[in-house]
Amino acid sequence: MVFSDDEGSDSDESVLPWEREEKEGVEMEGGIERERKRRLKAPTLAELTIEDEELRRLRRMGMFIRERISIPKAGITNAVLEKIHDKWRKEEVVRLKFHEVLAHDMKTAHEIVERRTGGLVIWRAGSVMVVFRGTNYQGPPSKLQPADREGDALFVPDVSSADGAIMRGSDNATSTSEKSEPVMRRMEPSENMTEEEAEFNSLLDGLGPRFEEWWGTGLLPVDADLLPPKVPGYKTPFRLLPTGMRSRLTNAEMTNMRKLAKALPCHFALGRNRNHQGLAIAILKLWEKSVVAKIAVKRGIQNTNNKLMADELKMLTGGVLLLRNKYYIVIYRGKDFLPESVAAALAERQEVTKQIQDVEERVRSKAMEAVPSGEGEGKALAGTLAEFYEAQARWGRDISTEEREKIIEEASKAKAVRLVKRIEHKLSIAQAKKLRAERLLSKIETSMVPSGPDYDQETISEEERVMFRRVGLRMKAYLPLGIRGVFDGVIENMHLHWKHRELVKLISKQKTLAFVEDTARLLEYESGGVLVAIERVPKGFALIYYRGKNYRRPISIRPRNLLTKAKALKHSVAMQRHEALSQHISELEKNIEEMMKEMGLSQEGEDENKNWRSDENGPLNHVSELTQSEDEAFFTGSDGEEDDNDEINWEADEDF
Repeated sequence: MVFSDDEGSDSDESVLPWEREEKEGVEMEGGIERERKRRLKAPTLAELTIEDEELRRLRRMGMFIRERISIPKAGITNAVLEKIHDKWRKEEVVRLKFHEVLAHDMKTAHEIVERRTGGLVIWRAGSVMVVFRGTNYQGPPSKLQPADREGDALFVPDVSSADGAIMRGSDNATSTSEKSEPVMRRMEPSENMTEEEAEFNSLLDGLGPRFEEWWGTGLLPVDADLLPPKVPGYKTPFRLLPTGMRSRLTNAEMTNMRKLAKALPCHFALGRNRNHQGLAIAILKLWEKSVVAKIAVKRGIQNTNNKLMADELKMLTGGVLLLRNKYYIVIYRGKDFLPESVAAALAERQEVTKQIQDVEERVRSKAMEAVPSGEGEGKALAGTLAEFYEAQARWGRDISTEEREKIIEEASKAKAVRLVKRIEHKLSIAQAKKLRAERLLSKIETSMVPSGPDYDQETISEEERVMFRRVGLRMKAYLPLGIRGVFDGVIENMHLHWKHRELVKLISKQKTLAFVEDTARLLEYESGGVLVAIERVPKGFALIYYRGKNYRRPISIRPRNLLTKAKALKHSVAMQRHEALSQHISELEKNIEEMMKEMGLSQEGEDENKNWRSDENGPLNHVSELTQSEDEAFFTGSDGEEDDNDEINWEADEDF
């Protein structure tokens, strides 16, 4: 039996939307249509437990409810919970309106509402939700039994604390706990919990009371505001870094720790900015089983400052701050963290060692006091000025004024000779560096074969030159000539400019006109264009070239006979180094000549000095080993950081 398309469409319309097997056609590139099943949405708890007719009635009732309860940024707080139960005493359903964070994650809000209130979400759209109280609703939960809060008895907050949220009467606290029983009950490991969740739950049970108004899903964190703000006798924990280990985290370790903390649930929820000694003790206890402590900053509390929180916790615990923002604070225990038992043993051992050292010091001081003092206490001690005068009076001789002047003159002359030798040593080092710079320049220049002048070059008239000059100066597009000078990329860009226009303008940063003219002549030879003008502009010198009337673009617009961009940079650096070394050498030679004239040395002394200099210039290959000595202090100071890279530059010459 064959059905038509109309019959198939009628049968599809008779099926309810959630019972229909929906398919979508996806058109591929080849025109073939592939069927893809749309993922079906899982039914909610209300759809599974309430009959369809009753569910439609409740949804219809929720549509007409105008009054709605506004959910603040902090989520389902105790005050909101009271409003919901007050509304449920009169009506079956209540309408909720979410704001800020939970409004962007209504799936999480759905789970939180059902967990906190015990009701069923029957409808939600956007940031609005309708919640049904349930068929057997009997009002707010009853008071908790004392045995259920047995584990939290040690964490009762101090009523004398300055925190206004904690300073409440016992009656008020009891009434609040009665209305939030589903959250405040001690979470026992259930069958639905995994082994890791059960272990995490038992760990949090030993740290403090849970945060009742937790806005997230999963296990409830510890309420850090209910921990004691001050602990008498609290001290920063003892830490000891293992031998050979770096205390700081590397970037990779920091990233891995942050990834680890991102997947962890929150251990604590904190709302106050200061007085966190009780929280610090809980964090230290947590660090014995977990490497990081994740703290959530409470929402909806005014004047919370995560920077103050993180700084005080870091100071109290000594940990490493991994992450801090307006939502979370993550603290790593550090590589030098020690468990409480180990830290106590090490601290006790250090105290015993200190006591032994104190006893030894007291015994040593008593032994020194017991030694009788000598009779010659009034005599001069060894190495003093009085002893020198005494020895001079016994065995010394008087020095005349002429001898004293002669000694001073010889000392100054010897000092000048040492200074000259030091400068000559600097001169030899500079000459060796200059020689290596010349060698590098010769290697680089071997790969550069510039073209000669073209005697069959096209010429332009004077009127054309004036017109081209005026047009070229008005052009906004130009090619910059930097420290690299002329290389193959400059010629390539000139030909690319000539593809769309007849003129090309280049701006040279050179200061001397003679160098600019040499550069302009080289560009004219290599490009084959006609040099129109060289004009001074605010940015430097403008070079204007005309491509010619019979211009034909060459097959290879990047010439092979010029330097590449990398080699041009090395050539420029080597030229600057050679020029600086030449100037430095001339200054050193001038200083040596002036010092020789001041010393009044004879020609024989100068010849001996030259011989010494020639002997010292022999092992020039080992000069680079002395770059960190005092003799090179002046030269390295003038050259800056370039000298540190000399060896690398000379070894890199082999690339050519």
